[in-house]
Amino acid sequence: ERRIFTNHIILRSHHKGILSHQKQERMGVSEQSPLIGGSNGHRDDHEELHRHLSLFDLVCIGVGATVGSGVFVLIGLIAHTSAGPAVFLSWGIAGIAALASGLCYAELGGRFPEAGSSYLYAKETMGELASVIAAACLTLEYTGSASAVARSWGDKVVEYIRSRDSESFLISILDPGLGINPCAFVVSLGSVLLLLEGVKESKSVTNFFSSLNVSLVMFMAVMSIILAKKENLTPLIPPEFGAAGILRGATSSFFGYIGFDEICCVSGEAMNPSKNVPRAIILTLIIVTSLYISASLGLAGMVPYEEISETSGFPNGFRYVGHGWAADITALGELAVLPLVVLVTIMAQPRLCYAMSVDGLLPQIFTEMDSSGNLREGTRIAGIVMVTIATLVPFSYLDDLISSGILLAFTMTDVSVILVRQASPTDVSCYPLKNKVVTFNILSFVTGLLLRSFYSHDATARWVQILTIFSCVGTLFIGYKIQTHCNWSRNQQSIGLFLTPFVPVLPLIGCFVNLYLIAQLELSGLLAIIGYVGLFVGFYFYHVQRRANNRSETERMLSMH
Repeated sequence: ERRIFTNHIILRSHHKGILSHQKQERMGVSEQSPLIGGSNGHRDDHEELHRHLSLFDLVCIGVGATVGSGVFVLIGLIAHTSAGPAVFLSWGIAGIAALASGLCYAELGGRFPEAGSSYLYAKETMGELASVIAAACLTLEYTGSASAVARSWGDKVVEYIRSRDSESFLISILDPGLGINPCAFVVSLGSVLLLLEGVKESKSVTNFFSSLNVSLVMFMAVMSIILAKKENLTPLIPPEFGAAGILRGATSSFFGYIGFDEICCVSGEAMNPSKNVPRAIILTLIIVTSLYISASLGLAGMVPYEEISETSGFPNGFRYVGHGWAADITALGELAVLPLVVLVTIMAQPRLCYAMSVDGLLPQIFTEMDSSGNLREGTRIAGIVMVTIATLVPFSYLDDLISSGILLAFTMTDVSVILVRQASPTDVSCYPLKNKVVTFNILSFVTGLLLRSFYSHDATARWVQILTIFSCVGTLFIGYKIQTHCNWSRNQQSIGLFLTPFVPVLPLIGCFVNLYLIAQLELSGLLAIIGYVGLFVGFYFYHVQRRANNRSETERMLSMH
């Protein structure tokens, strides 16, 4: 038995050496070469995901995961409370900020065309601990967001029925109290059951509902623009809001762009991923930004901003101008397309677990596939967690935690682009770059906190203003030092990769925007994300200790032999 065990260890070590060499070939690492992705060499000991998603499929996944509450809730809320008729400017500014991170995802999605998204990018550029933190944040985006949207959909069904008949017996069934949401249970369970049939089958549903989603938003935008009145757009920037209100609106509307990065998590199933993944991300952002700007311009022109509903902007807006039929179409359409967001969002979680399992961070059950290449066990486990959270946990408990986790994952992707563009990953002169990037991110977060205090009405202290100025200057200075630190690689166009422009400036802008937005969250949300990430870090060190103990046992067995 000892001889069999020893031979197994020797063969496994030899196999790992081959995989390590294949990994270097995939990344294109050499003494003088930059990091370049290619094949999936370091994962060749596991069954590959089937590549069947076309460019159209990827765009439908991106649009389906992104267009949701941004149109149906946030546009009215921002117009009424922050920006007034200038709400479309808030969405435009947020779109530019989202593009900064989107272009980073576009490059890395083509460079590393495998399942995992930010988890994979952090692992390749910052190491295993960073990848675990990224995985924790992505789990919030996938499972957490899917649960939150399912919960929101369930609440909207109850509200719609109550608005029609407040005495309906259905209310007692669909809203039994104790925080239980039966409608959320139904829509989340339905999404999981559909995914268990496989992505190949569910992508047809995704494509149909994504097209329906875009058609609905276009109807809302065109109809509201037709009904718009010039006087409702005057003044464009209300005095009580000013330019600061537009920026506050941009902060809120940024969350309406979250979801496009799911394209990267399914890139392991994309056809021609080095080209189609970047194209899909850019097309998704263009489509989504166009829809948001046109819809917000139409709503602000159709209804005076003081009269826009904070929770149901378009349905109430159409009723305000006497078009009840349009209000009914919008309300029912929202109930029809929001389940798509649940389906597409939870789709990514089994792919993330697959990537972690391949790397030895999760049990092998997450890599198991059926004969059609579906990750049934991973989907089933992720589905159980999502259905439980959606049914029992109110959305208000999830909001800030999910938002901060997603923004942190965006930041880690922006950093990965900076690190992957070093002239050489083995260049000793570039090692301090990571320290400078960490310093920049810390200063960006502190600057966000100080700017939040600076803009508050009760912050008149001179020391707050001085600290804010010093923090801004320090952030700019470290950004300049990063720009001048290394010779940024510009010679990769020949291999056909999409490259993020203006590196490292654009990724640094993305980092600053993301961390600024995190700093605007409530203290409870900040403490929640710290505690949540801390749990994953604790899990990682426990895993490392177990791995070290297993290695010691292996060495002891070999020495006995």
